[in-house]
Amino acid sequence: MAADPWVDLTAELDAWAAAGRAASFWWRDDDATAPSPALDRLLGRAEACGVPLALAVIPATAGPALGDRLAAAPAGIRVLVHGWSHGNHARPDKKKSELACGRPMAEMTADLTRGRARLDELFGPRLLPVLTPPWNRLPAPLIRELPAIGINGLSRFKPRKTRTPAPGVVEVNTHIDPIDWHGGRGFTGEVAALGAIAAHLAARRTGRADPTEPTGLLTHHLVHDQALDGFLDRLMAHFAAHPAVIWPDLQTVFAA
Repeated sequence: MAADPWVDLTAELDAWAAAGRAASFWWRDDDATAPSPALDRLLGRAEACGVPLALAVIPATAGPALGDRLAAAPAGIRVLVHGWSHGNHARPDKKKSELACGRPMAEMTADLTRGRARLDELFGPRLLPVLTPPWNRLPAPLIRELPAIGINGLSRFKPRKTRTPAPGVVEVNTHIDPIDWHGGRGFTGEVAALGAIAAHLAARRTGRADPTEPTGLLTHHLVHDQALDGFLDRLMAHFAAHPAVIWPDLQTVFAA
């Protein structure tokens, strides 16, 4: 392990380049509902870097103002279905989940149906029919019901076990979360964030993780601090300078 985590990341990207392979990435940001200075900074960063960005939008609280704001955004900014209201329905002894085990299936599919319809109304062709379950959790039987309600993609956290967890559903997950949720909700630091990126890339390169699943960055613009925003600027510049890094179009990422 080198003393500088940026050196380690460069070495891993160099290994991809030496093998003649492209290191693919994608970026998902959760909990969008309305325009804000934080959202402007996020969109501006993605646009300046020419990087596609998937915004996981909460349907119940999203309004026309967000639709108007995104209407002026680059075509690479796409919207995903972030559950319905981001409300916790799990039992007190279980981890938080909106789409919780024990909820009636009909109730959950009804929530997702109206959520998808709401985002289609607000964002039209910018919407990708991909579910990002709040807290990245949902029961397995619900996945099989998604195509019937017009959702053919799924995105959670951690390396996927399979590309198609149910017929008609493509899963593409995120793998790096640079926010320390249990230690003050600040930036985890460069060592942790860069180490997670390099580790997932190495697992893909060596076959310990699905090599075709792009390495996913997960952010939450509403809780970013200055340190995290600065890190994202440095990270995007670092990626832009390396020939092995590619950012596929999000339609391609979730293509069947």
